[in-house]
Amino acid sequence: MKSFEIPYSSTNQFSKLVIDYLNEGLELKPFISHFPRLEKFEKQIVEKQSHKINRKILVEILRKQNSNLSLSEQSRRNIKRLLSENTFSITTGHQLCLFTGPLYFIYKIISSLNLSKKLKEKYPKKDFIPIFWMATEDHDFQEVNHINLFGEKIEWDSKQSGPVGQMKTEGIRKVLEELKVTLGKSENAQQLIQLFENAYLKQSSLADATRYLVNELFGKYGILIIDGDDKRLKEQFLQVIKKDILQNGFVKSIQKCNNELVKNYKVQAHVRDVNFFKLSNEKRELIKGGITANEIEKEPEKFSPNVLMRPLYQESILPNIAYVGGGSEVGYWMQLKIAFKQEKIPFPILILRNSAMLISTKQFQRVIDLGFVLEDLFLEETKLHKQYIQMQTSSISLEKELETTNRVFDTILERIVDKNLQSTIKAEKQKQLKSLQKLEKKLLKSEKRQHKIALEKISKLKKNLFPNNSLQERFDNFIPFYLKHGENFIEILLSELNPLAANFVILPLQ
Repeated sequence: MKSFEIPYSSTNQFSKLVIDYLNEGLELKPFISHFPRLEKFEKQIVEKQSHKINRKILVEILRKQNSNLSLSEQSRRNIKRLLSENTFSITTGHQLCLFTGPLYFIYKIISSLNLSKKLKEKYPKKDFIPIFWMATEDHDFQEVNHINLFGEKIEWDSKQSGPVGQMKTEGIRKVLEELKVTLGKSENAQQLIQLFENAYLKQSSLADATRYLVNELFGKYGILIIDGDDKRLKEQFLQVIKKDILQNGFVKSIQKCNNELVKNYKVQAHVRDVNFFKLSNEKRELIKGGITANEIEKEPEKFSPNVLMRPLYQESILPNIAYVGGGSEVGYWMQLKIAFKQEKIPFPILILRNSAMLISTKQFQRVIDLGFVLEDLFLEETKLHKQYIQMQTSSISLEKELETTNRVFDTILERIVDKNLQSTIKAEKQKQLKSLQKLEKKLLKSEKRQHKIALEKISKLKKNLFPNNSLQERFDNFIPFYLKHGENFIEILLSELNPLAANFVILPLQ
């Protein structure tokens, strides 16, 4: 079945900033380079061409970091292409989530792959390389150590601390044994187990495991995987590291953006005087002073950018023209426009990653049979129940009676001058309206009893499609869909998701 698109605004799941950005709201123009349209990339390419990066070192490091992988021929060609001034990257990134974590991990990569392909078609004389940036230096282990699968939480318990990329994969064997029981013995299940065992039991660190996993899933499409936790890469970022740590050189520029953004939107990330952590002894700690220029120059690898410095770092070392991220990422990148200008680094085009709901053909048919349209799925469960009941009978709605009662009392009030009497009439009006509303609830309750089975189906549908009362992509893992569709699952997503479509996708699957 073909996919269906609905406006993001109809889902009630995305921020005002995201909706305004997709609608190209002029109030956001000061915080971006260009709105995400294919023709706008021509200017972005010209801007990035004027910003020199060390392509030779980038290629050397990519080859070294990926030397233990079985790279596809396309990935090998893509690494070599990065030496050319006519090659640009489309970057996305994420934390090192166990077994890829929530579905949107997958959607981010799909979006970067598809955007690279569309740009090549539009600008055939240029090359566009999809890159996955591993957030190896993040230290929030609780965000990456589990997946939600078939309603259960599968968790990796470890006492390790510090940057998650440096953590050893010890203890994951126990998690894999639990996963084997859950997945069963189908051919696709065996493929997944083999993939995960090769990733987590044969690689020494979480960074190596994630690199292997992403390459196995997406390598044949030419994805390149980079780890910013590298001395030679950070040496190219030395001036920014020193400016932030020694001079508090970014707090004013970022705060200036924040002060303007906050007039209409929520600010995503908190700016500090110093926006780097220091890595030492399996720890990632805030810097509170006492750092010298000599220390930074000697060991730049020990200084880890926070969420607001990472974009500047990324754009300093990559020939990047677009960043693919979720709504919150788009938000905090917009806090950095002035900081980018300050450092004379081109600000990339921000692409909202694809968002999708995967729905079985059985679930899709149930929506239709119940009399709903797909957009109705995003209503609250109680509203869906009420809408269903109202579709079955019009007798429970007392909306007309409420309107009539309002008009009658308003007409009476217009003729009354006595303020005491007006108060009495207003009180009586409220009493009558409350009585009608109470009666309407009783009528609804009575109808619900008669349609109990249908309402239970609606509740089950909502629970399955909105696990934990959130979007499916923010909670569920890709495993259940891979079990049904195998490697074809990735192909389906690639064929159905368009990162420039600016609509939420509902994708029925067999």
